[in-house]
Amino acid sequence: MWQVWGTGMLTGLALIVAIGAQNAFVLRQGIRREHVGVVVLLCAVSDAALIVAGTAGIGTLVDRAPVVLEVLRWGGVAYLTWWAVRSFASALRPAALTAEEPRSRGSVVATTLALTFLNPHVYLDTVVLLGSLANQQGTDARWVFAGGAVTGSVLWFTGLGFGARALSGVLASPRTWRAVDLGIGVVMLAIAVRLAVG
Repeated sequence: MWQVWGTGMLTGLALIVAIGAQNAFVLRQGIRREHVGVVVLLCAVSDAALIVAGTAGIGTLVDRAPVVLEVLRWGGVAYLTWWAVRSFASALRPAALTAEEPRSRGSVVATTLALTFLNPHVYLDTVVLLGSLANQQGTDARWVFAGGAVTGSVLWFTGLGFGARALSGVLASPRTWRAVDLGIGVVMLAIAVRLAVG
């Protein structure tokens, strides 16, 4: 069973570690030292819920209702494009890099949820792919695999958010902020284009 759990954890990490919209936002909030615990918790709980849903068999439902993923795809394209433009605008205003207005907890929660649930890839990775892989382990072992995948998600988001927070003093210079905002803008735009072209 430990081997199944380990396989689940490594598979979950392999899918989650790629820099995407959600990871970029967790990194940014960590560097800003702003509502990091809330962001980490929301990302980890959301991933866990989606992995459990996929393991329980909802991946089959998503496969049979492609219109759901299509709606999410175009919603994600619009949201990610808006976020990219916002990041580029922030990078062009050096004064805003050192004295950016703090964001409310509600605003951070809404952004975290949007970046998580408006991304169709999150459903493909967690619900369909991890759910399918979990169910290939057999009735008893599928939840062990899912538990490993959830553990990988929790470890990743905790390390990313709180690691960035710990290094925020080093990373807080205007030059670093400009690079972070430009990098986030490029990532968001690239993901939006990839979603749009299908």
